Order: sequence, then structure tokens, then C-alpha cells
Amino acid sequence: MIADAVNVAGTELNLRPASLVMQLPRLGSFHQCRISFMRSLIRRVMSEQWSIETSLFDLDAGGYGTVVYDVRAAHGRYSFVLFSNYLDPELRNDRVIATQWDLTMALCEGVVDESQLAALKKQVPKQEAGRFDSRVFVLSRANRSVRNFDYVVRELSEGRQPEAEVISRIGYLYRTTAVYGSGKLGMADWEKVNSKFRDFSRPFAAEMFTCYLLRHFSLVQADYLALQKSPATAVSLDPSLKRYFGIGNATGLGMAPYLINHPQLVARWVEIRETALAMVIQSGSANAEYLERLRQLVRKTIAHLGEAITEDKDQTAVNALVCAEMNELGQWLAEQTCLEDWQSLVIWADEHWHPQTQEVINTLLIEMYPELVDPLDESMSVVEHLDLMPSMPLAELKTVIEQKSEWALAIDFEQPDNQNTFWYRSEEKLEPRLGESGVDPGEELEMPLAAARSISRCYEAVCDNLSRRPVDDVAHFVLNAPEHLATVRRVQAMAKTYYGEIRENLVHKNVLPMHLLRCKLAFFGANKFDPKSRLWVRNTMYQGAPLVEDIGSRFDDNWLFPVAPQLTTQGLIEPEFKWEQK
Repeated sequence: MIADAVNVAGTELNLRPASLVMQLPRLGSFHQCRISFMRSLIRRVMSEQWSIETSLFDLDAGGYGTVVYDVRAAHGRYSFVLFSNYLDPELRNDRVIATQWDLTMALCEGVVDESQLAALKKQVPKQEAGRFDSRVFVLSRANRSVRNFDYVVRELSEGRQPEAEVISRIGYLYRTTAVYGSGKLGMADWEKVNSKFRDFSRPFAAEMFTCYLLRHFSLVQADYLALQKSPATAVSLDPSLKRYFGIGNATGLGMAPYLINHPQLVARWVEIRETALAMVIQSGSANAEYLERLRQLVRKTIAHLGEAITEDKDQTAVNALVCAEMNELGQWLAEQTCLEDWQSLVIWADEHWHPQTQEVINTLLIEMYPELVDPLDESMSVVEHLDLMPSMPLAELKTVIEQKSEWALAIDFEQPDNQNTFWYRSEEKLEPRLGESGVDPGEELEMPLAAARSISRCYEAVCDNLSRRPVDDVAHFVLNAPEHLATVRRVQAMAKTYYGEIRENLVHKNVLPMHLLRCKLAFFGANKFDPKSRLWVRNTMYQGAPLVEDIGSRFDDNWLFPVAPQLTTQGLIEPEFKWEQK
């Protein structure tokens, strides 16, 4: 691993270079870590002991009706409003174009009174067709995993716990099909949430909390329906099984444009993650205690990957390869008693193992040092400004492009394969789509996501301008070539970031948007990625996370790579892959 020395808060850290980290396949190998948004949110909920109480539970025998949770956080009070409705099997559809769902929900400011609840009951089930005011932070919906849900309710109603092996095949009772926030449909925009509601002032905190309460309701509803079905024999889900349930999600191309349209934010996320890794490698003790921590995490990772089921042949092969290489790591660790530092392990992994394995190891190293890493989650936000610097000499802009965007200049866009694809938003499906240039209709409506091509064309225009007027500045250039204004602003702004742009030609014939999706989902905190094509991926959120009823109890923040509970003579227990966190 070639690292660059960077001064971070007065400390010189050796961060991995952008030329390595910002390659799209590398970003698509990231996993949930301690600074992922779900992880930092749950730490806040648990440490601040948020109160989450049921203020309304109005469900009929079929589990349909209205539920409201009253949330008292450290800095404010909120309401989570959920509507459960019967969904005709013929109308069940997880796509954005669906118009009905099993559950619809909203996270709102303050206490919801009867008048607001009545209005929400009319609007929330409509989702995009509804209209909301700025008291609403987040709007979402979810559908049941019907076979899993029915199986769990049946087992509980007959007095049995569902088998962990069966649950592990899916891992959730409901899956989200959309989570909307940041001012859509009239809801509170990010500026309001960020400035006025400290509890949700970190990126996607309100959206992630909505998914957490959806998970909570899914478990409550399963217990409730089992009791309704057979009051005499029904039992409640064992807490260890409850923790093993997550919330499902299927993410498609709709998420990909966000990473391209928010390059400064993505660069910040990556920089903070890489800062965490560098701090651990340079400052983290590698004594016997920490070697044992790593041994436990390696065993847990192998068990987790062994439970991961995917129909994708490539992902299955990658999981098997990572398992094999993690077993090699486990054997090596068994022979060690103490290390000087972790650098030798990281170098060995970089030289001998697959990038997927390398990023798993990096994730485990980050996991072991909460005292170093956890404070960094306060730095995941950034105020984005793609400001033009008009007085910059055009010759200087040319140098900036050459130094910071050499990867884009290396792409030959005269080759047909390098601009074979265009991105567009389907009017019928309301989702981003990929078209084949020169073949599919709609190319004139292309979404501006081809940053590499834009930079390359801008550079050509800059060079042409300098050949004719070498003393021009940026202002003169953009006045004469306004079509390059957005690219110039972007290049100038991203030159100030350490990691810069995602280094990928997104209009290449064989582009893999799935890596974009996985990157963002990893920062969210999702796991168990199951690609269904190069365009969308299933994943699980909050699997292994503590429960609402765990708030106020001892909290071990170690739910990375969750493993199914084991059936013993004492009942179901969670496997021991733990250490006491200080």
C-alpha cells in the first residue's frame, strides 16, 4: 500500500492515495464500519437513552391499522407514524412505480395531534402522490417478505421459535422500497433538519432512524399476529432472534446519481474512513489483547460469510475466496503473540490477497479501536459549494486538471466503447436507466453524470483556448465557452479535496453501477450484499443491531458481520465474538 503523508488536525497520517481508493471496484468493496450512519445513530440512541414509547397501537386482528411511536431524543421530541394496510397479492410490487404497499410511514417533528394524524392518514399511503408540510422529515414504505413473515408468525403461534437457519436465508420480515427525505414532496429540507434538529444533524440520520423503527414494528407485528392467531399457544420471538432480524432493501440505479451529484460529500466520507484506518495502523496497539480481538472478528466474519446466500455466481465466488483468505489470516494470527503494529499485516494483504479481502481486513482493524474511530463520525458532513474561481489563470486550471484528473485524461473517448452508454430518467418507471448510445431513444435527455468525459472535453477546450490566448483567465474562458462552466466549477472545487472524484468512466459499455450502490450502502451501514444484476443489489439493514427494548441496558457496539444465534440446551444464545469495550 503506497500511502501519502497528510496532516490531519495536527497529526501526520499516511492516507492511502486517491489513485487506489477512488477506483470504483475498490469503493464497491467497502463494508459497514464504525462510522457508517446506522452504527453512529445507534450509538447515539443507546448512549443518550432515547425513549421510544407506543402512543397509539390501533391494529385489528389482521394486523392492519395505525401505530404511532413517541420518540423523546436528547434534543427533541418526534413522532413516527405508521399505517398498515391490506395489500392485494396481485398489486404487490417493490418497484418505484407501485401505488400500494403493506406499510407506509412518516417521521415527524413534535407530537402528532388528531388533526395532523388525520391528514397524514390521507397523504402518507399515497407516497409520491401525497403532499406534506415541513413538520415531516422522512417518508417511506415497505412490503412484507411474505414467505418469511408467514413462517415466523406460524411458528410463534404454535409455540415454537423459528429456526435461525431458515431466517438466515432472508434475514428480515419487511423490505423498504423507498426512503425519502431532504425536502421532497414538501417535507423539511436538509438545511432545516441539520440546523434545528441536532438529533438528526448527521447525514441520513433521520432516514436511518425511520428504517430502525420499521424494523422494530416488524418484530412487534409478528408477535402480535401470532398471539391473535393462537392466544393459547403463541410465544414471543426470542430476543437473540429479534436482534438477528434486520430490514431488507433492494437498491437500484436511483441511488447512483447521488454519488456523482454530491462529489464533495462522497470525498469527505471516504477521507474520514481512510483517516480512521490510518489512525489505527499508525497508533493502534497490536499487543496480545488486540490480536485476540482480531482473531474473534476473523472467526465472526468467516461465520457471517458462511451464512450469506446469494444467487449471483460472481458474488458467491468472491465470498468463497474471501472466506478462504480469511482462514489463512486466522491461521497466521494463531501463530502470533504480539506485533509491533498493523502495517505488516496490511502490506501482506495488499500484496497477496483479493481487494475484497483487503477491505474486510481494513474494516476489522477499524472495528477494534472505538476510542480512536468513533469521534470521527462528527466529521461526516460537509457544506457543498462548487464555487467558480474566475480570476484563476487558465494555464493554472490546465495544470490542476492534469494533476488532479489525469485518470480522466487517460480515457480515449474516440473509442466507441468508452461512450457506449447514456443515463436517462424513464418517464414511465420514474427511475434512472441506462441506454445504448446511437441505438436507444432518449439520448438527448441524457443525465449529466459522465464527469470523466466532461473533464476530458473541458481540457481539450482549455488547451485550444490557451493556444490562441495564453494569458486568459477562467472568467474569459467560461464567457467564451459557457458549456464548460459546470465542469470548471467542479474541477476547481474538487481540487481542494484530498480524494477528489470517483475514478470511473460511467458511460463505458461495461460500466458496473452496482459498485456505486454498494459504496453508498456501506456508508449507510448495510450488509449482506446480494447483486441481482449489474444494476441493482439486495442488502440488509440493522441485522444484529440492538433492539428498542435494549435501550438503557448494557450496550456492546459490536454488531458488525452478524451471525445467527445458536440453539443450545439453554435455548437460543448469541455466539460469543465479543470483547469488553472500554
